[in-house]
Amino acid sequence: MCSYMDVGAITALWNRTARSTETRTYHCTEAGAAACLSGTLVPAAMTTPNPKALTAQDLPKLLENDNRIKLAGLDVDGILRGKVISKKKFLSVAEAGFGFCSVIFGWDMHDKTYMRELKISNAENGYRDILAIPDLSTFRRIPWENNIPFFLISFVDPETKKPICACPRGLLREQLERLRSNGYGAMAGAEYEFYTFKTPDSSKSPAAFLLQNPHDQLPSLTEGMFGYSLSRPVHNKDYYYEIFDSCVNFACNIEGWHTESGPGVFEAALEFDEAAEMADRASLFKYVVKSVGAQHGIIPCFMAKPKQGLPGNSGHVHVSLVDKDGKNLLARDTPDENAQWKDIAHLSDLGRHFLAGILVGLPDIMPLFAPNINSYKRLVENFWAPVTVSWGLEHRAASIRLLSPPTSKPSATRFEVRVPGADTNPHFVMAAIIGCGWRGVEQKLEIPCPPLALGQDVGGDADMGERLAKGLKEATERFMRKDSIARQVFGDDFVDHFGGTRENEARLYDEAVTDWEMKRYIETV
Repeated sequence: MCSYMDVGAITALWNRTARSTETRTYHCTEAGAAACLSGTLVPAAMTTPNPKALTAQDLPKLLENDNRIKLAGLDVDGILRGKVISKKKFLSVAEAGFGFCSVIFGWDMHDKTYMRELKISNAENGYRDILAIPDLSTFRRIPWENNIPFFLISFVDPETKKPICACPRGLLREQLERLRSNGYGAMAGAEYEFYTFKTPDSSKSPAAFLLQNPHDQLPSLTEGMFGYSLSRPVHNKDYYYEIFDSCVNFACNIEGWHTESGPGVFEAALEFDEAAEMADRASLFKYVVKSVGAQHGIIPCFMAKPKQGLPGNSGHVHVSLVDKDGKNLLARDTPDENAQWKDIAHLSDLGRHFLAGILVGLPDIMPLFAPNINSYKRLVENFWAPVTVSWGLEHRAASIRLLSPPTSKPSATRFEVRVPGADTNPHFVMAAIIGCGWRGVEQKLEIPCPPLALGQDVGGDADMGERLAKGLKEATERFMRKDSIARQVFGDDFVDHFGGTRENEARLYDEAVTDWEMKRYIETV
């Protein structure tokens, strides 16, 4: 579970003092919470004493004892794609950027080019280079790789110098800029669940084992259902604590870390922060878990539903809006005695419109919250997963759980968006929440359905919300409609590109002959 900070804690976050060269911290004294709104949260704890943003001029001193740098950007599936380059090369491209093959936006997660070629990268344009721009504010060192320096990159068009439509970091920044231009900022938290599997001792690596053996022969790291267990982590304590410590040292801090209900299942709540920073950390968290796991012969699995009949892996996101002083703008100063529903008595008008925007947009942006075939196996009844456009105060099965007084402090008022699974691209998820929410504010949308009361089931008789798509093909068709809210929020270029990638995924599944089909029909028909 993800906890939220009050205004004082947010201020402390922005004024936190430096701790170590491996830990990112932030200074924002005179600017205060305006860092969130200007997008200038800056690294303070590096090898330079300068508390302001790292510049290219700082790099020679910062990297004086290094000879190589690791860089990575994100593709549409949220997978880090990158390389190691020499320090000399990095210093020469730190400001202007460097060419990066656009094929990472022209192929799928298994490096197979899309059946229908898309605009950004295709055979006709020769899978041309796009421009990769290092984001110096993302500097950290990778503790399990001899502290090699690491930077995230963003992708821009080499001619226009504008972010390409499918760059996850660029898409999120575009939505956040809409907030900032109106004097608002977004704060966020994220929670990830994942299964873990242990390869037999005879196998050198999980990948090598899977090449030679069926995936169902991988044993779970632990057995049975034992959420919040103190004893289960002791069985694999080196792995368990190395995950936590590596995240701290990689500036990807975990707030809470525990076993979840399911064989070999863990859950991490990442530290609450500004939305763009939170999305970066969420992507890097998976990198930490997979890297550390590989050293222990462990496969972490973030797919939405790895096991039939067991809970899936969620990727819940908590979001709130703040002003330049860090004040939570979702909370009302005094309760609304005339509220349509008592659930929103403590929710501001801004918050109501923002909630309405997410709810109204939800059916049209489902591929961003459930991007894979397997995603929809998680979104079924009776597994604490949402299946409709629904919301409720402290309702843990609705699409959106409202946290506000009287069950939480006003300063911790927020929305927990519970539809996304752990298989999502966190930048796309954040962009969709903020983009749809802000559309609700701009259009002063009204909440489209009544809240679910505690004890009322999602999808039950009391649930008045629209049923969400039951599969990727259905979700993608709605996402790509000419009048879809997704097009209004993100524009045609992004919807056509990402929608095309999801059409490709659905087609691959349609053409696949599954184990289930063979077992059911090989002899009987």
